[in-house]
Amino acid sequence: MSEQSPPERRRRVRAEARRSVAAILDAAIRVLGERPQATMEDVAAAAGLSRQTVYAHFPSRDALVAAVFRRMTDEVLAALDAARLDEGPAAAALLRLLDVSWRTVDRYPPLPAPAADDAELHEPIFGRLTRLIVRGQRAGEFDPDAAPGWLIAATIALGHAAWAEVTAGRLPATEARAALRVAVLRLYGARPPAG
Repeated sequence: MSEQSPPERRRRVRAEARRSVAAILDAAIRVLGERPQATMEDVAAAAGLSRQTVYAHFPSRDALVAAVFRRMTDEVLAALDAARLDEGPAAAALLRLLDVSWRTVDRYPPLPAPAADDAELHEPIFGRLTRLIVRGQRAGEFDPDAAPGWLIAATIALGHAAWAEVTAGRLPATEARAALRVAVLRLYGARPPAG
């Protein structure tokens, strides 16, 4: 059997590291969603890895939580880009944005917020929504007098309220999602898109 060349060995080590990081993040999402105060040892056990391996990739619990939020943000940004928010009527694009957000909340359990300021994580998402709001206001689809920052804050609050109703068992997810879509369109002063 021939030995691996140094480049082959480096590729193998990098591939193993990527698999370990993915397993750690998957476990962290699951474990922290069930028990927000779970330890790094709990995450390591759920990932099937040693505590040392987890710490080799994430030197602290805060670093791990921040990495989970980065992964979530990256997924949301990719989904928002796929939703083509710059195309078609602004109201239809807004509904696509809400659908992406709803799917993300459905996929990720409530997680403890990162210790560090998470403005950096939210800025790309808020930037896309701000561009959509301004586009809709310029096109006459959204209330031109509503401040974009206010619309963003109110949209987030409505989304949290809708999801809280679902998690409390007071509203089925399909009804909460539909109510959110109607409420946000009203907030923006938009008519539901045709079709």
